[in-house]
Amino acid sequence: MNAIDTTFAALKAEGRTALIPFLTIGDPDLDASLALIRELEAASADMIELGVPYSDPLADGPVIQRASQRALSGRLTTILDVIGIAQRAKEEGVKLPFILFTYYNPILQLGFDRFFDLLKANNISGMIVPDLPIEEDEELRGLAESHGLHLIPLVAPTSSQRVSAISKKARGFVYCVSSLGVTGERSSFANDIDAFLDTVRGSTDVPIAIGFGISNREQVARFEGRCDGVIVGSAIVRKIEEQEEKLRNPATRAEGARAVGDFVRELKGAK
Repeated sequence: MNAIDTTFAALKAEGRTALIPFLTIGDPDLDASLALIRELEAASADMIELGVPYSDPLADGPVIQRASQRALSGRLTTILDVIGIAQRAKEEGVKLPFILFTYYNPILQLGFDRFFDLLKANNISGMIVPDLPIEEDEELRGLAESHGLHLIPLVAPTSSQRVSAISKKARGFVYCVSSLGVTGERSSFANDIDAFLDTVRGSTDVPIAIGFGISNREQVARFEGRCDGVIVGSAIVRKIEEQEEKLRNPATRAEGARAVGDFVRELKGAK
């Protein structure tokens, strides 16, 4: 059984909602990313999105764009590096499911067969490809399913005419975009967000998770019970940016990672 499915099933049985942090791998370097993954597991994250840094991240706001720039400067972080970090983490005993967040072009450059063989071999359970519309995802989706992996779709409040078509094909979970525009922290959400979530929930049997703009414990709690998972990206990446100097230095890396982990504990509502 896919690790994403297993995790959601266990959380449902316990009446809990998944917290899914997003990391831009290679920000500020690969060793720091590995330390952050270990720390986020210790902070009781339930899954982690591993972001592939990209030079033209159309769905990402300024915080994650800066993270990509840091990861691409100096030693260029590639999709192969990100997949390799997943394997290194598993070798060190990390048990969390990993979800690869990548734009389509790096997959195309790598080649579909090699891409899926690498994901399968390196314990990555699913992928999110934000610039691949459902009308063009048939080949990638078929290959994912044949490898036992999940291609996770995104649906937005403006997708009302397409929610059913997108959700019916969903595997793993449906990523519900909370707000229009790119990723980034927000102080409020659309008035019809609950109706949107109800529409998505009614169109699929797989879990639903909400992301884009969620940045504090109050907002996480707002969607617990309404969704099976809550995704936090920019707010965590901003904490990493604040700790960049410590994370780059091996002598202070653990301290920097702990500061990010404490923020995730706060998001979880941990005492």
